[in-house]
Amino acid sequence: MVNEPAPAPKRLKGWLSMAVGVLAVVVGALWTLQGFDILTDSRMSGVGIWSVIGPVVVIAGLILIILGERARARFKRSEVLAVAPLHDAPPHADGTVQDQ
Repeated sequence: MVNEPAPAPKRLKGWLSMAVGVLAVVVGALWTLQGFDILTDSRMSGVGIWSVIGPVVVIAGLILIILGERARARFKRSEVLAVAPLHDAPPHADGTVQDQ
């Protein structure tokens, strides 16, 4: 119909932390490879501290990805529960519910 309200826009939950987590995993892996001198031709290559910082950043990124996925799943569950119709009418003798 013309006068029906527009549906509410979908909210994106958890995507920011997941995107930052993926970026952290990539950067942490890069730093780790540079710290172990596998990727050369950089000032960071062969410097041992990057072989420690890199895996820490990778682990932090994985934690962010997991938290973001859990937030998305929790939001989807709450969205499904909000859309599911609730019947307040008492059931008939045959077990069916009368819609109002």
